[in-house]
Amino acid sequence: MDSNERRDRLTLARSEGIGPVSFRRLILRYGTARAALESLPELAQKSGFTRFTAPSPTAIDREWTALHKLGGRMLIWGEPDYPPVLADLTDAPPALSVLGDVALLSHRAIAIVGSRNASINGLRIAEQLAADLAEAKLIIVSGLARGIDTAAHKGAMTTGKTIAVVAGGVDVAYPPENTDLQSQIARAGAVVSEAPLGTEPQARHFPRRNRIIAGLALGVVVVEAALRSGTLITAREAQEAGREIFAVPGSPLDPRARGANDLIRQGAILTETAADVLTHLPERPRAGGLFQSGEFRTSGLADAQDPFASPLDEAEEAKKIIPALLGPTPTDVDDLLRRCQFSAAAMMAALLELELDGQIILVAGNRVVLADAVKR
Repeated sequence: MDSNERRDRLTLARSEGIGPVSFRRLILRYGTARAALESLPELAQKSGFTRFTAPSPTAIDREWTALHKLGGRMLIWGEPDYPPVLADLTDAPPALSVLGDVALLSHRAIAIVGSRNASINGLRIAEQLAADLAEAKLIIVSGLARGIDTAAHKGAMTTGKTIAVVAGGVDVAYPPENTDLQSQIARAGAVVSEAPLGTEPQARHFPRRNRIIAGLALGVVVVEAALRSGTLITAREAQEAGREIFAVPGSPLDPRARGANDLIRQGAILTETAADVLTHLPERPRAGGLFQSGEFRTSGLADAQDPFASPLDEAEEAKKIIPALLGPTPTDVDDLLRRCQFSAAAMMAALLELELDGQIILVAGNRVVLADAVKR
């Protein structure tokens, strides 16, 4: 990939209204980011999406230069150094800012996540697991949050390497008490984010961060998690991406253990030592998602080699029907395709235009949800 294509892909990634799934579809459809960018005004006009704006070349240069001055590097989806297990996600980040050793992102990795308000025992277990797994040459991935994440990073650094995936820009320290730890990881491991430099982390950024944590790893270990927590979001993202799920059991009297205990009831591997992880960690993720090696997957959408090459009237009719079939619970695109009985090409064209219009959100696992239902 030449430098112009890399710049164009970053421009497309930073364009308002273009999410990770749309980015990937546009690249696969048009071949180059430049061709995709040139097509967007027409697509936006057709869908009635009036908020589309692409960043200026100056803004893209400014971001690239600022990251370079920090000693960082931008990884763009589609280039050889982009981490392969992350690239397979249907919603893989179009661009990743990295401070530290980029090569670590392509090594075999395990994620360790858990409660911010962790118990002493939980912290000790997370730190020991991370140290033992790092000693076994696995890279430890976590989210640099308080509690279990912090313990996992610290444990990993005693025997090996760790990757911190942050919700804001890689130049923004969060939480504040982990400022020194974030700097240490940037020097001895890697700090990663899909957010532009200077982005202050907000609540809506953390689920996006969680999918990267899951996507970089072959499995996720949960150490303490409430039944409704961001940790379980990470576990769900990992499961949908074909990753192995591990959970450390805890006392039924401790609310922080209920999430992990529930994962075990659902089939997660009960984990007490690093050996439990090493025995069951796969060599590669299980197959899943909408795309495989740059092609559409063979279930349901096998005929969708060109998702935009469909008669206009069929795609327009699909746009009218799809929103009425959706609600607050994510719906599998294959199920939607079977129910609507449109061609796969018309369906994918309609989904792209509905996403550009802000009416729907495409989520992990080849699923779609009504945008208004998510916002309520």
